Amino acid sequence: MQYAGDVDAKTAHDAIAEQDGAVLVDVRTQAEWTFVGVPDLRALGGEPLFVEWQSLPPAQPVKDFVGDLAKKISAKGLDQSAQIYFLCRSGVRSQSAAIAMTQAGYAHCYNIAGGFEGPLDQDGHRGTQSGWKAAGLPWIQN
Repeated sequence: MQYAGDVDAKTAHDAIAEQDGAVLVDVRTQAEWTFVGVPDLRALGGEPLFVEWQSLPPAQPVKDFVGDLAKKISAKGLDQSAQIYFLCRSGVRSQSAAIAMTQAGYAHCYNIAGGFEGPLDQDGHRGTQSGWKAAGLPWIQN
């Protein structure tokens, strides 16, 4: 298997709330974190890990995504058995990140299908159909 599978945002949030050692990794860009918002895990006593999958501009893969994330996971006192939930805008970059970390030996990598904002709706807006925002989960914006 390429990674542990897809889950919806609510399932990921509940797992992070209930499982010791479960972590949310937001792989969007700095610009997205700043201008779109980020998941708010303060009520759960935590915060997401932020590691870009691609940098802007132009959209280029980050050279050592796996190494950078592995260091952050280790700094939290976790190892390759940690439950890791990956989040991006719509679920594409996060799926690639889950695959990369699984290939690096992390056994429980999940993609949050729908991401933070989900797909465009009929009016061309995100955040209304699926994903973290549409599920009504806590988030903050700078």
